[in-house]
Amino acid sequence: MSVSVVKVVAGVLFDTEGRFFLASRPEGKPYAGYWEFPGGKIEAGETPQVALQRELQEELGIQVQQCTPWIHKHFVYEHATVELSFFRVTAWTGTLQAKEGQSFAWHFPHEALSVSPVLPANGPVLRGLSLPPVY
Repeated sequence: MSVSVVKVVAGVLFDTEGRFFLASRPEGKPYAGYWEFPGGKIEAGETPQVALQRELQEELGIQVQQCTPWIHKHFVYEHATVELSFFRVTAWTGTLQAKEGQSFAWHFPHEALSVSPVLPANGPVLRGLSLPPVY
């Protein structure tokens, strides 16, 4: 039996102060209320960058201007196996909006998070934030 893998993109948004952005998962989704880097499924025919742009427009109302591929990993949840492509997002236009009713939080990489729980697949990425941008 083969397990289908869901391809997903996530944006690690950084503001001009060096903080990164987390959003809570909306009600009705698996792990509702958990904190995550925003993003979603890659649709048929989309590149990861196009999917990231679409997802961040749908979820947050912003248009990505600059993003860089960063971390790629697989993660097995109870409900799905996902292949995650994380992008560092350093420029966008528009004002961040809670288009799905989610909450937002900004954090400095060297400080403890003020929110929990965090989506399990995001743990290693959070630890990676303490590394230099180019390693």
